Amino acid sequence: MINWRALLHVLSFIVIIVSLFMTAPIVVGAIYREWDSVISFSLTAVSSLTFFGFVFHKTRSSGRFSFTTRDGFLLVSLSWIIVSAVGSVPFVITGDIPSYTEAYFETMSGFTTTGASILTAIEELPYAMLFWRSLTHWLGGMGIVVLVVAVMPLIGIGGMPLIQAESPGPKVDKIVPKVRETAKILWGIYIGLSALETVLLLFGGMNLFDALTHTFGTMATGGFSPKGVSVGFYPSPYIQIVITIFMVLAGVNFGLYFTLLRGDLKTLRKNTELRVYLVIFFGSTLLVMVNLLTSGFYEGAGKSLLLASFQTASILTTTGYATADFDLWPSFSKAVLFVLMFIGGSSGSTGGGIKVVRIVTFFKLASNEMKYLLNPRGVHTMRMNGEAIRKDMVYTVTGFIFLYTGLLLLITLAVAASGIDLLSSFSTALVTLGNIGPGFGKVGPTQNYHFMAPWIHWLLSLSMMIGRLEVYTVLIILTPRFWKK
Repeated sequence: MINWRALLHVLSFIVIIVSLFMTAPIVVGAIYREWDSVISFSLTAVSSLTFFGFVFHKTRSSGRFSFTTRDGFLLVSLSWIIVSAVGSVPFVITGDIPSYTEAYFETMSGFTTTGASILTAIEELPYAMLFWRSLTHWLGGMGIVVLVVAVMPLIGIGGMPLIQAESPGPKVDKIVPKVRETAKILWGIYIGLSALETVLLLFGGMNLFDALTHTFGTMATGGFSPKGVSVGFYPSPYIQIVITIFMVLAGVNFGLYFTLLRGDLKTLRKNTELRVYLVIFFGSTLLVMVNLLTSGFYEGAGKSLLLASFQTASILTTTGYATADFDLWPSFSKAVLFVLMFIGGSSGSTGGGIKVVRIVTFFKLASNEMKYLLNPRGVHTMRMNGEAIRKDMVYTVTGFIFLYTGLLLLITLAVAASGIDLLSSFSTALVTLGNIGPGFGKVGPTQNYHFMAPWIHWLLSLSMMIGRLEVYTVLIILTPRFWKK
């Protein structure tokens, strides 16, 4: 049976934490004298804190809550739905996004680090709204529930089922024995890298507001920018290089940074996913750069390399920033970016997509099957990081890719049914399920999602959440078996 008391208790605590973060846009609004924004965030925060504070108080327990994996799946799914519902309210109150459907889409896109936007004039929004829009990226990047687990002693509950339900990748490992300490370390590394990027962007001439908002989008691999033309607004190669480097860093498993801090270089070198991830990035960058250069699209190898590396990092890590309209690039360069949209970042990173570790596992499975066909009596072992890959890992990865592909096709059909052309429909499905943001056609890097029908916005909001929560977490609660005793 689902522990509804524990679920409501933790769920209310999650919303309380997110509501408290609304003090940040309130401060920004006060600094820029945007009193309508200050009032809207204040009303939302106070109302949310009052209601969910009451729920939190009423569902408290004198003992320790027990939490199962089933409870974790339901809690995580509900928490992302509700925080997006609460987080979208200020947009509607001020009228900056009058439609609640579009406000919810924008907020879900923020929390899931997708970066798909319905806004047609981004820079006309108040600073407070732009800041909140980017802050939702940063909160959702490492994970709202992971943040709550880091302070879990406040509500006395074990958090591993919650981290397993929210964290990206087929396998979640504790980097230290205690789950709470694992969550604290991950968030500590996340904050440290965010602070470092902010400082470097300030050195490049960005003001503090732009540095923070772009850092939120980079480290969360989200892609919301306060500028209508994204990072392309800044002609500075330094700024583009800094953001490129940190996008690549954000696409790495954050557990490996702890390994690096411990000085365990041997484990780092043995990590198969990291090696493949870097090979994909540098190889794709080289291919795009050569294609841009030989086609005469840009003058000079330097500019071609700069733009190729930035856009390759942006798409591979599912960040979605842009410094050029890649939809106008030569066909081969677009094809490389299209392939990268299927891959995504590493497991345990803030990146979306299928994840490199699953691609590697699937490749090894196919290779192993060919070896078996050639030598049926042989013993063929698949290895990852120098260790044998367990069968349950292979089954999980195979099931994930099947479901991911099936959802991709279903969402494509649904979007196409609204009258949108096939390329744009497939691209929409791919970039929302993969949490990428910009795609090709009508959802290219210079376009937005405003033109779509309201029911498509709700469908894509669900698609973004399913992609961010790794498919299984959301789909499993829709099965009859989940609700059986």
